[in-house]
Amino acid sequence: MLCANDLRVTSAASSLNAKFFYRKIGNIGVGRMSYGGEITIQPAVFEDFFLIQIPIRGFEKISLGKDKILCTPKEIGIINPYVKSVINHQPDTEKLVIRIDKKLVEKNCQQILNRTLNKNIEFDPTMSVDTKAGTQWLRMVSWISNFVSDEDDISPLMVSQIENNLVNMLLNYQPNTYSQEIHNDSVSIAPSFVKKVEYYIQENVEKPISINDLAEFSGVSARSLFNGFKKYRNTTPMHFLKEIRLQRAYDDLKNASLGSDKVTTIAFKWGFNHLGHFSTDYKHRFGETPYETLSR
Repeated sequence: MLCANDLRVTSAASSLNAKFFYRKIGNIGVGRMSYGGEITIQPAVFEDFFLIQIPIRGFEKISLGKDKILCTPKEIGIINPYVKSVINHQPDTEKLVIRIDKKLVEKNCQQILNRTLNKNIEFDPTMSVDTKAGTQWLRMVSWISNFVSDEDDISPLMVSQIENNLVNMLLNYQPNTYSQEIHNDSVSIAPSFVKKVEYYIQENVEKPISINDLAEFSGVSARSLFNGFKKYRNTTPMHFLKEIRLQRAYDDLKNASLGSDKVTTIAFKWGFNHLGHFSTDYKHRFGETPYETLSR
């Protein structure tokens, strides 16, 4: 329904009695599900969506790489793209699930920041409903769930409003990799030389680029450029360049056919001349090695 997964009945005393409701509207999906008994689910790594789990009753134990979280009616679980997950669904557990397309979250984040993103959006994996923010977000999700369950025909305008309200509330309320910038009013008024360099990097990312090249293009000193990026983008010009190149390498590997030299060729194409460092940075960014991306 959401993606390919490996589902196993964990306990001999358990039986599968699955009940599902799921509806996709626009770039989000809303579902309600239970399995009856104790089930272990190992989904494929999400590439293009976030999955939010909200138990109505019962609980789930979720492994996210090396981290483990407990998902309860008081603690919402969030699974980010590129993270390997294993979900242990306990008996008599029922949950709401919200699937949000990655591109929708990225688009709304870019609109808030008024710039191109240079790293993946990753949310903290749990949200407490006992906080004011958690209570308001849960109220929004409950309303959306009831609305899409009852309405047969939802207008495009209403779909757009639901998408934007849900995602913007999540970006503003749930700690994530862009929270500092989202809540920093100075981000939207970055000086023109910062925006100019961002555009230059996007357009020339495949070419050799040094900090001196960027300083010369921007018309300010390297130090001023570094300080501008640090203040308004919370990064450095060269790190911004590296993040863009990693994303281009990922896109190439995802679409490439298998071949022993493909990783090396693509790494060199995007300026990564040390394969060990490239693999380490790549896995940190995408949660898998370049060879794993190529093999899928």
